[in-house]
Amino acid sequence: MFRFPWSAAGLAWLGVMSGVLGAAEAAAPLRKIRDFVIYEDPQFYAAFPSVVRRPNGELLVAFRRAPARVALGEVRESHVDPNSYLVQVRSPDEGATWGRAPELIYAHAFGGSQDPCLLQLRDGTLLCASYGWAFVQPEVVPKLAAPVFENRPGVVFLGGYLVRSGDGGRSWQGPTYPVAIAPEIFRGPYGQPLPAYNRGALAEGRDGRLFWVVAANDTVKPRRTSNHLIVSADRGATWRYASPVAVDAKVSFNEASIIETPRGDLVAFLRTAGFDDHACLARSTDGGKTFLPWQDMGWKGHPLQASRLADGRVLLVYGYRHVPYGVRARVLNAECTDFATAPEFVIRDDGGTTDLGYPWSVPLDGRRVLVVYYFNRAGGPRHIAGSILEVNPP
Repeated sequence: MFRFPWSAAGLAWLGVMSGVLGAAEAAAPLRKIRDFVIYEDPQFYAAFPSVVRRPNGELLVAFRRAPARVALGEVRESHVDPNSYLVQVRSPDEGATWGRAPELIYAHAFGGSQDPCLLQLRDGTLLCASYGWAFVQPEVVPKLAAPVFENRPGVVFLGGYLVRSGDGGRSWQGPTYPVAIAPEIFRGPYGQPLPAYNRGALAEGRDGRLFWVVAANDTVKPRRTSNHLIVSADRGATWRYASPVAVDAKVSFNEASIIETPRGDLVAFLRTAGFDDHACLARSTDGGKTFLPWQDMGWKGHPLQASRLADGRVLLVYGYRHVPYGVRARVLNAECTDFATAPEFVIRDDGGTTDLGYPWSVPLDGRRVLVVYYFNRAGGPRHIAGSILEVNPP
Protein backbone atom coordinates (compact mmCIF):
# COMPACT_ATOMS: atom_id res chain seq x y z
CA MET A 1 0.00 0.00 0.00
CA PHE A 2 1.30 3.44 -0.95
CA ARG A 3 1.88 5.76 2.02
CA PHE A 4 2.31 9.48 1.49
CA PRO A 5 5.59 10.61 3.03
CA TRP A 6 4.18 13.40 5.21
CA SER A 7 6.79 15.95 6.16
CA ALA A 8 6.72 18.07 9.29
CA ALA A 9 5.71 21.02 7.12
CA GLY A 10 2.91 18.98 5.53
CA LEU A 11 1.58 17.93 8.88
CA ALA A 12 1.68 21.53 10.07
CA TRP A 13 -0.23 22.64 6.95
CA LEU A 14 -2.82 19.92 7.58
CA GLY A 15 -3.28 21.15 11.13
CA VAL A 16 -3.71 24.72 9.95
CA MET A 17 -6.29 23.72 7.34
CA SER A 18 -8.19 21.63 9.88
CA GLY A 19 -8.33 24.64 12.16
CA VAL A 20 -9.51 26.88 9.33
CA LEU A 21 -12.28 24.46 8.36
CA GLY A 22 -13.32 24.07 11.98
CA ALA A 23 -13.42 27.84 12.44
CA ALA A 24 -15.47 28.25 9.25
CA GLU A 25 -18.00 25.67 10.47
CA ALA A 26 -18.19 27.39 13.85
CA ALA A 27 -18.67 30.76 12.15
CA ALA A 28 -21.61 29.56 10.08
CA PRO A 29 -24.90 30.77 11.57
CA LEU A 30 -26.56 27.35 11.40
CA ARG A 31 -25.71 23.68 11.64
CA LYS A 32 -28.13 20.91 10.76
CA ILE A 33 -28.47 18.16 13.33
CA ARG A 34 -30.90 15.82 11.56
CA ASP A 35 -33.83 15.42 9.15
CA PHE A 36 -36.85 13.23 9.84
CA VAL A 37 -40.38 12.43 8.69
CA ILE A 38 -43.24 13.79 10.80
CA TYR A 39 -46.17 12.31 8.88
CA GLU A 40 -46.32 10.19 5.73
CA ASP A 41 -49.06 7.98 4.30
CA PRO A 42 -49.07 7.03 0.59
CA GLN A 43 -52.88 7.25 0.55
CA PHE A 44 -52.79 10.95 1.43
CA TYR A 45 -51.35 14.18 0.06
CA ALA A 46 -50.02 16.04 3.11
CA ALA A 47 -48.77 19.60 2.65
CA PHE A 48 -48.48 23.22 3.84
CA PRO A 49 -47.57 22.79 7.54
CA SER A 50 -47.21 25.24 10.41
CA VAL A 51 -45.89 24.61 13.93
CA VAL A 52 -46.07 26.00 17.46
CA ARG A 53 -44.43 24.97 20.73
CA ARG A 54 -46.90 24.82 23.59
CA PRO A 55 -46.03 26.26 27.05
CA ASN A 56 -45.57 22.68 28.32
CA GLY A 57 -43.02 21.97 25.55
CA GLU A 58 -45.38 19.96 23.36
CA LEU A 59 -44.99 20.55 19.62
CA LEU A 60 -48.11 20.91 17.49
CA VAL A 61 -47.84 20.66 13.69
CA ALA A 62 -50.88 21.51 11.57
CA PHE A 63 -51.16 20.64 7.88
CA ARG A 64 -53.62 20.16 5.05
CA ARG A 65 -54.47 16.57 4.13
CA ALA A 66 -56.34 15.24 1.08
CA PRO A 67 -56.57 11.94 -0.78
CA ALA A 68 -53.50 11.16 -2.88
CA ARG A 69 -55.05 11.51 -6.33
CA VAL A 70 -52.20 9.77 -8.15
CA ALA A 71 -52.76 6.72 -5.93
CA LEU A 72 -56.35 6.76 -7.22
CA GLY A 73 -55.16 6.71 -10.82
CA GLU A 74 -55.23 10.41 -11.61
CA VAL A 75 -52.40 12.05 -13.55
CA ARG A 76 -51.21 14.46 -10.87
CA GLU A 77 -51.79 15.73 -7.37
CA SER A 78 -53.69 18.97 -6.84
CA HIS A 79 -53.35 21.77 -4.31
CA VAL A 80 -57.12 22.27 -4.51
CA ASP A 81 -59.31 19.32 -3.55
CA PRO A 82 -62.96 19.01 -2.48
CA ASN A 83 -61.88 16.65 0.29
CA SER A 84 -58.97 18.60 1.77
CA TYR A 85 -59.17 19.43 5.47
CA LEU A 86 -57.02 20.64 8.35
CA VAL A 87 -55.33 18.19 10.74
CA GLN A 88 -52.62 18.17 13.39
CA VAL A 89 -50.06 15.84 14.97
CA ARG A 90 -48.20 16.25 18.27
CA SER A 91 -44.78 15.50 19.70
CA PRO A 92 -44.23 15.37 23.48
CA ASP A 93 -40.45 14.97 23.17
CA GLU A 94 -39.22 17.82 20.94
CA GLY A 95 -39.67 15.95 17.68
CA ALA A 96 -38.31 12.53 18.61
CA THR A 97 -41.75 10.90 18.22
CA TRP A 98 -45.03 12.05 16.68
CA GLY A 99 -48.64 10.96 16.91
CA ARG A 100 -49.46 8.55 14.10
CA ALA A 101 -53.17 9.34 13.65
CA PRO A 102 -53.76 13.01 12.75
CA GLU A 103 -56.39 14.86 14.79
CA LEU A 104 -59.00 16.88 12.92
CA ILE A 105 -58.79 20.66 13.27
CA TYR A 106 -61.53 21.63 10.81
CA ALA A 107 -63.29 20.45 7.67
CA HIS A 108 -65.09 23.23 5.80
CA ALA A 109 -68.80 22.73 5.28
CA PHE A 110 -68.75 24.05 1.69
CA GLY A 111 -65.50 22.78 0.19
CA GLY A 112 -61.83 22.00 0.63
CA SER A 113 -59.57 23.86 3.10
CA GLN A 114 -55.98 24.95 2.60
CA ASP A 115 -52.83 25.95 4.46
CA PRO A 116 -53.52 25.97 8.22
CA CYS A 117 -51.49 28.83 9.71
CA LEU A 118 -51.03 28.55 13.47
CA LEU A 119 -50.53 31.48 15.82
CA GLN A 120 -50.07 30.94 19.56
CA LEU A 121 -50.97 33.98 21.63
CA ARG A 122 -49.13 34.89 24.80
CA ASP A 123 -52.05 33.61 26.89
CA GLY A 124 -51.79 30.20 25.21
CA THR A 125 -54.79 30.60 22.90
CA LEU A 126 -54.29 29.04 19.47
CA LEU A 127 -55.57 30.60 16.27
CA CYS A 128 -55.52 28.78 12.95
CA ALA A 129 -56.09 30.78 9.76
CA SER A 130 -57.09 29.06 6.52
CA TYR A 131 -59.12 29.53 3.34
CA GLY A 132 -61.30 27.34 1.17
CA TRP A 133 -62.63 26.41 -2.25
CA ALA A 134 -66.20 25.49 -3.15
CA PHE A 135 -66.87 22.85 -5.80
CA VAL A 136 -69.91 23.40 -8.05
CA GLN A 137 -70.97 22.16 -11.46
CA PRO A 138 -69.07 24.21 -14.10
CA GLU A 139 -72.31 25.23 -15.83
CA VAL A 140 -73.43 26.91 -12.59
CA VAL A 141 -70.51 29.34 -12.47
CA PRO A 142 -71.91 31.80 -15.08
CA LYS A 143 -75.02 32.12 -12.91
CA LEU A 144 -73.07 33.28 -9.84
CA ALA A 145 -72.70 36.95 -8.93
CA ALA A 146 -69.66 38.10 -10.89
CA PRO A 147 -66.78 38.21 -10.63
CA VAL A 148 -65.80 34.95 -8.97
CA PHE A 149 -62.34 33.44 -8.89
CA GLU A 150 -62.16 29.98 -10.47
CA ASN A 151 -59.07 27.88 -9.86
CA ARG A 152 -60.30 25.53 -12.59
CA PRO A 153 -63.81 24.96 -14.03
CA GLY A 154 -66.29 24.63 -11.18
CA VAL A 155 -63.80 25.39 -8.38
CA VAL A 156 -64.72 28.74 -6.82
CA PHE A 157 -62.84 30.62 -4.10
CA LEU A 158 -64.51 30.92 -0.68
CA GLY A 159 -62.05 33.33 0.99
CA GLY A 160 -60.50 33.10 4.43
CA TYR A 161 -61.56 32.05 7.92
CA LEU A 162 -60.13 31.33 11.38
CA VAL A 163 -60.74 28.71 14.06
CA ARG A 164 -59.67 28.99 17.71
CA SER A 165 -58.64 26.68 20.55
CA GLY A 166 -58.37 27.46 24.23
CA ASP A 167 -57.26 23.99 25.31
CA GLY A 168 -54.07 23.36 23.37
CA GLY A 169 -55.79 22.17 20.22
CA ARG A 170 -57.87 19.46 21.89
CA SER A 171 -60.98 21.21 20.59
CA TRP A 172 -61.53 23.99 18.06
CA GLN A 173 -64.27 26.62 17.80
CA GLY A 174 -65.40 28.55 14.77
CA PRO A 175 -65.09 29.40 12.04
CA THR A 176 -65.06 33.17 12.28
CA TYR A 177 -64.52 35.32 9.22
CA PRO A 178 -62.19 38.29 8.88
CA VAL A 179 -63.18 41.56 7.28
CA ALA A 180 -63.66 41.77 3.50
CA ILE A 181 -61.20 44.40 2.29
CA ALA A 182 -62.03 46.95 -0.39
CA PRO A 183 -59.12 46.14 -2.75
CA GLU A 184 -60.51 42.61 -3.30
CA ILE A 185 -62.58 42.55 -6.51
CA PHE A 186 -63.85 38.95 -6.42
CA ARG A 187 -66.96 37.73 -4.65
CA GLY A 188 -67.77 34.39 -3.05
CA PRO A 189 -70.09 31.77 -4.56
CA TYR A 190 -73.05 33.12 -2.55
CA GLY A 191 -72.46 36.63 -3.87
CA GLN A 192 -70.85 37.86 -0.65
CA PRO A 193 -67.66 39.95 -0.48
CA LEU A 194 -64.71 37.60 0.02
CA PRO A 195 -63.39 37.44 3.59
CA ALA A 196 -59.70 38.36 3.73
CA TYR A 197 -57.27 35.47 3.39
CA ASN A 198 -53.65 34.46 2.97
CA ARG A 199 -51.04 31.81 3.65
CA GLY A 200 -48.38 32.94 6.11
CA ALA A 201 -47.51 33.70 9.72
CA LEU A 202 -49.58 36.19 11.68
CA ALA A 203 -47.94 38.08 14.58
CA GLU A 204 -48.98 39.27 18.02
CA GLY A 205 -47.50 42.68 18.75
CA ARG A 206 -46.16 43.89 22.08
CA ASP A 207 -49.36 45.89 22.60
CA GLY A 208 -51.51 42.79 22.10
CA ARG A 209 -52.74 43.64 18.61
CA LEU A 210 -52.65 40.93 15.98
CA PHE A 211 -51.19 41.66 12.55
CA TRP A 212 -52.08 39.70 9.42
CA VAL A 213 -50.78 40.45 5.91
CA VAL A 214 -53.55 39.32 3.56
CA ALA A 215 -53.81 39.14 -0.22
CA ALA A 216 -56.28 40.84 -2.55
CA ASN A 217 -57.05 40.29 -6.22
CA ASP A 218 -56.66 43.66 -7.93
CA THR A 219 -57.48 42.74 -11.51
CA VAL A 220 -59.32 39.93 -13.30
CA LYS A 221 -57.43 39.66 -16.62
CA PRO A 222 -54.59 39.35 -16.09
CA ARG A 223 -55.16 38.42 -12.47
CA ARG A 224 -52.82 40.35 -10.20
CA THR A 225 -52.64 40.32 -6.41
CA SER A 226 -51.40 42.77 -3.79
CA ASN A 227 -50.75 42.60 -0.04
CA HIS A 228 -52.53 44.52 2.71
CA LEU A 229 -52.45 44.67 6.51
CA ILE A 230 -55.46 43.89 8.67
CA VAL A 231 -55.35 44.27 12.47
CA SER A 232 -57.27 42.78 15.39
CA ALA A 233 -57.49 44.40 18.83
CA ASP A 234 -59.61 41.59 20.35
CA ARG A 235 -57.41 38.48 19.90
CA GLY A 236 -58.70 37.71 16.43
CA ALA A 237 -62.45 37.96 17.02
CA THR A 238 -62.78 40.95 14.66
CA TRP A 239 -60.47 42.61 12.17
CA ARG A 240 -60.12 46.03 10.54
CA TYR A 241 -58.28 47.16 7.44
CA ALA A 242 -55.08 49.08 8.25
CA SER A 243 -53.00 49.82 5.15
CA PRO A 244 -51.60 48.59 1.83
CA VAL A 245 -48.36 46.65 2.26
CA ALA A 246 -47.17 46.10 -1.33
CA VAL A 247 -48.98 47.09 -4.52
CA ASP A 248 -47.44 47.20 -7.98
CA ALA A 249 -48.64 47.55 -11.55
CA LYS A 250 -46.53 44.59 -12.75
CA VAL A 251 -45.45 42.48 -9.78
CA SER A 252 -47.95 40.37 -7.82
CA PHE A 253 -47.57 39.91 -4.07
CA ASN A 254 -49.36 37.06 -2.33
CA GLU A 255 -48.28 34.63 0.44
CA ALA A 256 -46.72 36.65 3.26
CA SER A 257 -45.49 36.44 6.87
CA ILE A 258 -45.01 39.29 9.31
CA ILE A 259 -42.87 39.88 12.40
CA GLU A 260 -42.43 42.78 14.84
CA THR A 261 -38.87 43.93 15.58
CA PRO A 262 -37.46 45.12 18.94
CA ARG A 263 -37.61 48.69 17.63
CA GLY A 264 -41.32 48.26 16.90
CA ASP A 265 -41.11 47.99 13.11
CA LEU A 266 -43.41 45.58 11.32
CA VAL A 267 -41.54 43.59 8.66
CA ALA A 268 -43.48 41.61 6.05
CA PHE A 269 -41.76 38.93 3.96
CA LEU A 270 -43.55 38.57 0.63
CA ARG A 271 -43.83 35.95 -2.07
CA THR A 272 -44.05 37.37 -5.57
CA ALA A 273 -45.30 36.40 -9.01
CA GLY A 274 -44.01 37.88 -12.25
CA PHE A 275 -40.72 38.77 -10.58
CA ASP A 276 -38.49 35.75 -11.30
CA ASP A 277 -39.38 34.16 -7.92
CA HIS A 278 -37.55 36.89 -6.00
CA ALA A 279 -38.47 37.29 -2.35
CA CYS A 280 -39.41 40.79 -1.24
CA LEU A 281 -39.78 42.73 1.98
CA ALA A 282 -41.97 45.60 3.14
CA ARG A 283 -41.47 47.56 6.37
CA SER A 284 -43.69 49.75 8.53
CA THR A 285 -42.11 52.11 11.05
CA ASP A 286 -45.40 53.48 12.41
CA GLY A 287 -47.17 50.42 13.73
CA GLY A 288 -48.79 49.46 10.45
CA LYS A 289 -50.39 52.79 9.54
CA THR A 290 -48.21 52.93 6.44
CA PHE A 291 -45.51 50.79 4.77
CA LEU A 292 -42.36 52.00 3.07
CA PRO A 293 -41.90 51.04 -0.61
CA TRP A 294 -41.34 47.31 -0.99
CA GLN A 295 -37.80 46.03 -1.52
CA ASP A 296 -36.37 43.20 -3.57
CA MET A 297 -34.26 41.09 -1.20
CA GLY A 298 -32.09 40.06 -4.15
CA TRP A 299 -32.51 36.29 -4.08
CA LYS A 300 -35.04 33.58 -4.92
CA GLY A 301 -37.27 31.72 -2.48
CA HIS A 302 -40.90 31.33 -1.50
CA PRO A 303 -42.95 31.43 0.58
CA LEU A 304 -41.16 32.73 3.67
CA GLN A 305 -41.65 32.55 7.44
CA ALA A 306 -39.73 34.29 10.20
CA SER A 307 -39.28 33.41 13.88
CA ARG A 308 -37.45 35.22 16.68
CA LEU A 309 -34.45 33.34 18.07
CA ALA A 310 -33.42 33.35 21.73
CA ASP A 311 -30.54 35.76 21.04
CA GLY A 312 -32.85 38.25 19.29
CA ARG A 313 -31.90 37.44 15.72
CA VAL A 314 -34.49 36.25 13.19
CA LEU A 315 -34.52 32.90 11.41
CA LEU A 316 -36.03 33.27 7.95
CA VAL A 317 -36.95 29.99 6.22
CA TYR A 318 -38.24 29.49 2.68
CA GLY A 319 -38.78 26.92 -0.03
CA TYR A 320 -36.47 26.66 -3.02
CA ARG A 321 -38.26 25.39 -6.14
CA HIS A 322 -35.30 25.46 -8.48
CA VAL A 323 -32.65 22.81 -9.01
CA PRO A 324 -31.64 21.50 -6.51
CA TYR A 325 -35.14 21.49 -5.00
CA GLY A 326 -35.41 21.93 -1.26
CA VAL A 327 -35.61 24.26 1.73
CA ARG A 328 -33.26 27.07 2.75
CA ALA A 329 -32.75 29.62 5.50
CA ARG A 330 -30.97 32.82 6.49
CA VAL A 331 -30.29 34.28 9.94
CA LEU A 332 -31.04 38.01 9.98
CA ASN A 333 -30.18 40.62 12.59
CA ALA A 334 -32.87 41.65 15.06
CA GLU A 335 -34.20 44.45 12.85
CA CYS A 336 -34.03 42.37 9.64
CA THR A 337 -31.92 44.99 7.87
CA ASP A 338 -29.19 42.66 6.57
CA PHE A 339 -31.44 40.54 4.32
CA ALA A 340 -29.31 41.23 1.23
CA THR A 341 -26.03 40.05 2.80
CA ALA A 342 -27.03 37.36 5.32
CA PRO A 343 -25.56 34.05 4.06
CA GLU A 344 -27.87 31.38 2.75
CA PHE A 345 -27.99 28.01 4.51
CA VAL A 346 -29.25 24.94 2.64
CA ILE A 347 -31.46 22.79 4.88
CA ARG A 348 -32.51 20.31 2.16
CA ASP A 349 -31.47 20.01 -1.49
CA ASP A 350 -32.66 16.47 -2.17
CA GLY A 351 -36.26 17.12 -3.21
CA GLY A 352 -37.71 15.15 -6.09
CA THR A 353 -39.83 17.86 -7.75
CA THR A 354 -40.85 21.49 -7.28
CA ASP A 355 -43.88 20.39 -5.24
CA LEU A 356 -42.34 20.94 -1.80
CA GLY A 357 -41.37 23.60 0.71
CA TYR A 358 -43.64 25.95 2.65
CA PRO A 359 -41.37 25.77 5.73
CA TRP A 360 -42.29 27.02 9.19
CA SER A 361 -39.93 27.21 12.18
CA VAL A 362 -40.14 27.34 15.96
CA PRO A 363 -37.33 27.64 18.53
CA LEU A 364 -36.95 24.66 20.87
CA ASP A 365 -34.48 26.20 23.32
CA GLY A 366 -31.64 28.69 23.27
CA ARG A 367 -29.75 26.94 20.49
CA ARG A 368 -32.02 24.53 18.61
CA VAL A 369 -34.82 25.21 16.14
CA LEU A 370 -37.36 22.91 14.49
CA VAL A 371 -38.19 23.61 10.84
CA VAL A 372 -41.19 21.79 9.35
CA TYR A 373 -42.10 21.65 5.65
CA TYR A 374 -43.69 19.35 3.10
CA PHE A 375 -41.44 17.26 0.91
CA ASN A 376 -41.23 14.57 -1.73
CA ARG A 377 -38.53 12.26 -2.98
CA ALA A 378 -38.43 11.58 -6.72
CA GLY A 379 -42.11 12.42 -7.05
CA GLY A 380 -43.12 10.09 -4.20
CA PRO A 381 -45.78 10.74 -1.55
CA ARG A 382 -46.02 14.33 -0.40
CA HIS A 383 -45.31 14.18 3.30
CA ILE A 384 -44.57 16.40 6.29
CA ALA A 385 -40.90 16.43 7.25
CA GLY A 386 -38.75 18.29 9.72
CA SER A 387 -35.18 19.33 10.41
CA ILE A 388 -33.51 20.24 13.69
CA LEU A 389 -31.02 23.09 13.34
CA GLU A 390 -28.47 24.36 15.82
CA VAL A 391 -27.97 28.13 15.89
CA ASN A 392 -24.41 29.31 16.43
CA PRO A 393 -23.73 32.49 18.42
CA PRO A 394 -23.40 35.71 16.36
